[in-house]
Amino acid sequence: MHTLARFALTAAVCLAPLALAQEPTPEMSCDEHNGNHDRASHCEINETTLAGAPQLTVDGGVNGGVRVRGWQKSGILVRAKVQTQADTDAQARAIASRITIHTGGARIVADGPSTEQHESWSVSYEVFVPQQIDLSLKAHNGGIGISDVRGHIEFETTNGGVSLERLAGNVQGRTTNGGLSVELAGDRWDGDQLDVTTTNGGVSVVVPSAYSAHLETGTVNGHINLDFPVTVNGEIGRKLSADLGSGGALVRIVTTNGGVNIRRKET
Repeated sequence: MHTLARFALTAAVCLAPLALAQEPTPEMSCDEHNGNHDRASHCEINETTLAGAPQLTVDGGVNGGVRVRGWQKSGILVRAKVQTQADTDAQARAIASRITIHTGGARIVADGPSTEQHESWSVSYEVFVPQQIDLSLKAHNGGIGISDVRGHIEFETTNGGVSLERLAGNVQGRTTNGGLSVELAGDRWDGDQLDVTTTNGGVSVVVPSAYSAHLETGTVNGHINLDFPVTVNGEIGRKLSADLGSGGALVRIVTTNGGVNIRRKET
């Protein structure tokens, strides 16, 4: 299985924060549907506050998702949603009591007990971070979401959708089975590039008006729908390479099996 390369610490730079419509607030809860109703289940959310750091790694493990949201505070808030299933309520709670969430060394990861038949556990994360931070995010059977962050960002999941909102910097990542949803912000890509792919899933991109970048997108089995004019050589088929506005940094968002829908941001 492909492993994300670890990236080097980068020197701190003074950059203006990304624009936030409002400071984000916690959304993840135990009210969300989870698990198999034929078995007993247990859910709890644990919160930990960490000092700010230049980089952070979050590993959702086998069955957990990861959501990272930038805010205008200097610290990091980790909300970990522990979910367990077993034959009885007591067994489900006992499994949860044996799960440990590690937050040292700028790395967030959980470990827990081996499970028997009809038993399972997972930990998903909602993490609030300073807007300027480098991220390495990984999941297997879980989605990944990132919003309002600038930095060197890498992500990978196998079975899960990916949502990227109002990012900047050098962003690279992929999912195998899941859609890609991207919301661009500002008047151009602020940083080196955005380069993200999926194998089995559709692509949805929202582009502000008067946005400048070099856009590349494509699909093998699907169609490209674009709701605003761009200048291209030839016809738009299953690949598109074009300068938006005055051109600029690479914005590459592609799929193999799925459609591509690109639209202007509604004002």
